[in-house]
Amino acid sequence: MIKAIKLTRIFRTDEVETTALNEVSFEIRQGEFVAIMGPSGCGKSTLLNILGLLDNPSKGSYYFLGKDVAGSTERQRAGLRKQNIGFVFQNFNLIDELTVFENIELPLIYLGMPSKERRARVEEVMAQMQISHRAKHFPLQLSGGQQQRVAVARAVIVKPALILADEPTGNLDSVHGEEVMNLLSQLNSQGTTIIMVTHSQRDAEYSQRVIRLFDGQIINENIKKTLAE
Repeated sequence: MIKAIKLTRIFRTDEVETTALNEVSFEIRQGEFVAIMGPSGCGKSTLLNILGLLDNPSKGSYYFLGKDVAGSTERQRAGLRKQNIGFVFQNFNLIDELTVFENIELPLIYLGMPSKERRARVEEVMAQMQISHRAKHFPLQLSGGQQQRVAVARAVIVKPALILADEPTGNLDSVHGEEVMNLLSQLNSQGTTIIMVTHSQRDAEYSQRVIRLFDGQIINENIKKTLAE
């Protein structure tokens, strides 16, 4: 599903050149749950942005669904993103002025899906995430755990092939964090590929493989369990 070959990302200013990623190579198969770990500043978020088609590498190749997308235009990346990738962020990134239903519905509006079909899809996902009773509430009326459930619902509403989660439990207590990780694990068991950036060893235990970064390079990979298991 994903193949990265010597991905390098260099950020330049007038005075400073910073190498955030340095020839990073790996593959991720359809249906895997992979955790990316490492200290702050090691390149995790930069890598996630490239994998999520939010940024292009400075050098190297990135194959997504069999196509080399390194160097693609923003329009091309946006087209692939909205149909194939769901994002879950540490800060939820919900729109405060929209209800739970409207937040979840938004990606389907961008896809141009008819209203009746949108409603049916949103109601189905809200039931799956056990938040149907919060449909008319606004984000600020919800607990952190409930807000993250809404964020996960919004991420899966387009039935993406890939979910990218950036510190998904970072702002949650242990109970709500475990709920969110169980949700992601359930989605993975249903066939969704998940790549998660995390500082939490406990969260990483939900994954099948851990990739560790340090100073923009992969220092090791720990395969904990295979898809067959």
